Amino acid sequence: MGLDQYAERRDSNGESCEISYWRKHNALQGWMESLWNIKTGKPANDLNCNEVELTAEDLEQLKKCIVNETLPKTQGFFFGSDTSQDKTRKEKDLQFISEAMDAINEGDKVFYSCWW
Repeated sequence: MGLDQYAERRDSNGESCEISYWRKHNALQGWMESLWNIKTGKPANDLNCNEVELTAEDLEQLKKCIVNETLPKTQGFFFGSDTSQDKTRKEKDLQFISEAMDAINEGDKVFYSCWW
């Protein structure tokens, strides 16, 4: 049991495919929870088993946080204790952003969801 995180692209017909999957990436979760709160006005915990749409602007802001290593350290019972942003994790996050931007540029939408 723990934090599972997903990103998917969805076309205009509702067809979707997974872009990325993370396990217990609590710093990314904290960033997404903040975005969820800004976009919906709902508490961060309400993101669990829901999704938030990511725009190109959101992804640019996320990229800045990843590059500058300023993702928020986030704790939660199911989130794990590793708050490091090591090279491998950073590369995977940047690859996700690149694929998500491609999806948006091709006319699809991108969504982040989590389950814990």
